[in-house]
Amino acid sequence: MAERWKPSVTVAAIASRRRDGAGSPDEYLIVEEETPEGLRLNNPAGHLDPGESPAEAVAREALEETARTFVPDRLVGVYLARFERPATGDDITYLRLAFAGTVGAADPARTLDDGIVRTLWMTLDELRASRDRHRSSLVLRCIEDAAAGCSVPLDRVVTEPSVYAPEIKR
Repeated sequence: MAERWKPSVTVAAIASRRRDGAGSPDEYLIVEEETPEGLRLNNPAGHLDPGESPAEAVAREALEETARTFVPDRLVGVYLARFERPATGDDITYLRLAFAGTVGAADPARTLDDGIVRTLWMTLDELRASRDRHRSSLVLRCIEDAAAGCSVPLDRVVTEPSVYAPEIKR
């Protein structure tokens, strides 16, 4: 039997704040991280772990990568993307669930996750101007979708109880 294809399931946090001053543009929370391709900009994001819901995963990943609590309030979208890394032979497909929400203040007692160099706030114009530094095309796409008001209520992202206590088939 052929091996079953299994995309990597990831979550991404989209948090914004109003830049100081009336009529100023929103800024979005971004991480600068070390990758095999060098320093790249990304949404706070990471893999869904066993035994957690997508909302729990995005809150955990945002905390690990930004030292800020993240509370998701809506699903922005579900994205499928693939990339190849010829130097290593990697061919990976990602299924990304992007959530918008709010973040708290940075906790100075927390350290950023391994590989995360810093966090920064960037406007849409700044993000568009830095596309060549994005980890993937999904960085900007998810933020643009959030800015456009794309929204699915969180209760439409269903996590069955079996995620926490697997159903036993007899």
